[in-house]
Amino acid sequence: MAETTLRIERVSLVRRVLDSSTLYRLIALGVFGGLWQLATLNHKSLLIPTFADTVAAIPDLLFGAQSSALWNAMYQSNIALVIGFAISIVLGIPLGLLIGRFHRIERFASLYLNILLVTPMAAIIPLLVMSLGIRDGAVPARVTLIVLFAIVMLIVNSRAGIRQVDPALIEMARCFGAGELSIWRRILIPSSIPAIMTGVRLGLGRAITGMVVIELLLIAVGLGSLIQRFEARFEGAHLYALIIIVVFEALILIQVVRWIERVVAPWRKMPTFGGGR
Repeated sequence: MAETTLRIERVSLVRRVLDSSTLYRLIALGVFGGLWQLATLNHKSLLIPTFADTVAAIPDLLFGAQSSALWNAMYQSNIALVIGFAISIVLGIPLGLLIGRFHRIERFASLYLNILLVTPMAAIIPLLVMSLGIRDGAVPARVTLIVLFAIVMLIVNSRAGIRQVDPALIEMARCFGAGELSIWRRILIPSSIPAIMTGVRLGLGRAITGMVVIELLLIAVGLGSLIQRFEARFEGAHLYALIIIVVFEALILIQVVRWIERVVAPWRKMPTFGGGR
């Protein structure tokens, strides 16, 4: 009996391991790292280090001789990121909700929203710098670009969240005497939270992109300055390690947003009758 129970537990453990997405992610990482290592050993380049050298450079950047430069650059870049993304949330979510709810506001704002969607943001960096200046690390210009990158995702997804609310619910609430404020509090905002949080995730990714783009293309501060320094010195391992660190920061921030989403909208993970979310 004990042997049968032990065998069942072993089979269950193997099944859990095989069903885990972490296993397949590690396998994919191992295959990618192996191919990278073989390719760089066969084709040596000053700016393309081996996978092993890149992995070894990560702790050196985080805790070694380059750590002070890294953390200073992270601080400078993330200050602009936090300010810009906070402004995007404060302005973008309410504006998207209002556009989705009131058609007159949408008629006024749709043109400008379409402009934000189609305008290549990199092309307006010189305009921002000329208008806002480059003193004190050009924080106003960097914050403005981050807002322009992120806010459109927040507006579009918040608008979509309002539009996906079943009109029958609103009509039913009105039949029972609910006012506009009560409809917002009990129907519109709770129903829109999943779409809003999706916009926050997408906007965060675009905000990080904007943070790095402006520092690389025009204003050499923060992480952009550090990337340019490693590139100029042909420090390929540190260059790739820095990019990996930035990617991991973005992934961690997005996971934090996912956790917040699970807290504020726990019903979203409940299965529907169709088996989807």
